[in-house]
Amino acid sequence: MGRKPELIMEEMVVEALGEEGFGPLIAAFYRRVREDELVGEMYPDDDWEGAEKRLRDFMEFRFGTSQRYLLERGHPRLRMRHAPFTIGEAERDRWLEMMNEAMDEIGLTGEPREKLGAFFHQVADFMRNQASS
Repeated sequence: MGRKPELIMEEMVVEALGEEGFGPLIAAFYRRVREDELVGEMYPDDDWEGAEKRLRDFMEFRFGTSQRYLLERGHPRLRMRHAPFTIGEAERDRWLEMMNEAMDEIGLTGEPREKLGAFFHQVADFMRNQASS
């Protein structure tokens, strides 16, 4: 039997990110978030490093390179953790725009970029808790 398509996708993305893994991507993303007037407002000023670590740990967990997120925080429960924030189409779209810019910055291209971009779109849309405008 062949490997599951999602495992192939995960391996492809991890291989494309290389030895440094998700660290450079998440750092590039958070440099943008810190300056953003729409999405940046959702982050506490005193926990930027913690927020960056949690996203990096989540991505490493989701793509099978580390269990740290699960061990430290338990099940991701993403919708519950994001419920206190107003997330509509504008917030989703801005989050995706900044993540796309971060992928540009680190030079992620081709099929790994497409697969990771599709994953980010699915997750960002799932986080929406406000009706379409």
